[in-house]
Amino acid sequence: MDSKNISYNTQSASILTLGTGWFPTHPGGLERYVYELIHQLATHQDQVELCGVGLPSDANYPQIKLTNLADPDSNIVHRLWSVRKNFKKTRFDKYFDKIDAINLHFALYSFPILDILPQDIPITFNFHGPWAAESQEEVNKKFSVYIKRRFIEQHTYNRCDRFIVLSQAFGNILHQEYNIPWSKIYIIPGGVDLKHFQNNLSRETAKKQLNWPTNVPILFTSRRLVHRVGIDKLLIALSIIKPIIPDIWLAIAGRGSMQNLLQKQVQELGLENNVKFLGFLADQNLPIAYQAADLTIMPSQSFEGFGLAIVESLACGTPVLCTPVGGMPEILQGFSPDLITDDISEKSLANKLVDAILGKITLPTREECRHYTIKNYDWCHIAQKVRNVILG
Repeated sequence: MDSKNISYNTQSASILTLGTGWFPTHPGGLERYVYELIHQLATHQDQVELCGVGLPSDANYPQIKLTNLADPDSNIVHRLWSVRKNFKKTRFDKYFDKIDAINLHFALYSFPILDILPQDIPITFNFHGPWAAESQEEVNKKFSVYIKRRFIEQHTYNRCDRFIVLSQAFGNILHQEYNIPWSKIYIIPGGVDLKHFQNNLSRETAKKQLNWPTNVPILFTSRRLVHRVGIDKLLIALSIIKPIIPDIWLAIAGRGSMQNLLQKQVQELGLENNVKFLGFLADQNLPIAYQAADLTIMPSQSFEGFGLAIVESLACGTPVLCTPVGGMPEILQGFSPDLITDDISEKSLANKLVDAILGKITLPTREECRHYTIKNYDWCHIAQKVRNVILG
């Protein structure tokens, strides 16, 4: 269902939200989304309670209450038991009488509290991705994946009244794989904080601030280093184009289970002088990195429901090249479709990179990238659409 069919609710409300971790200390796409959303809701004068795992106890935000339910480092059984126990303990008498809507974001932590939630308050689930299927990409435990999919995910989704997805692609998954009717699904893309992600530095200045090379073509990617994001394919593509563009330089931000394998791959491909692993990149440096790059690369191989890094990069004035996976093409199709690869292969990545760097593809200007983001992905507007679905 297109977001244009949403009715608008202008009265202040009380919204109970269940997320995962706290973005400033547990960076991730889902965590950033929830963090930005609850702060945007608070600017609408809504009262928001965020429940999660590993939330700070000393944070002081007007109109936002943080309730930590468990220690993120505890084993999974103890963590889920704590989520249920602590959630139930903090629901004082007539608490739910004051709640207008409930917004869930992660099936694993939602599942233990489903029977505590009242039947008469609407529940909206933000579907950030097929959790079980994504898990299967990284580990091969078929029984565990079956439990996640058929027991935890499906049971949670069956309890919810409506759903928000970030793209048509993930709406299709929710409908086809979990049998959720389209009448309950709303497509609302993710947003970007335009005050944080700016194009206020020249490319040369940004490079100097990060001590990056100033006289070579620079590619940048910020990814969790796991198999599905395709960094291994990107490295092979880099080795293919190195004879054509020998001084090309790739900066990789992020950590993950594949880091050691990727570093070994760089050595095997002879790319030691062309690739730099940045590790964890502090959030304040992320806009600088986007502005320092000539091109941001998103080489995902599967399960990319939106592609938050795309709109972050565009907000900083840097064009993005992506594979035709998940919701990413939905962002670029109406703006720079030539920067979508033909398929997910190394060869297709290499061909598009060469065309982009050698000027065979006309790249959008910094101003065009920024304007496109302001028009379509400003969190102020996105949050209003999300809010109206949550409040029904």
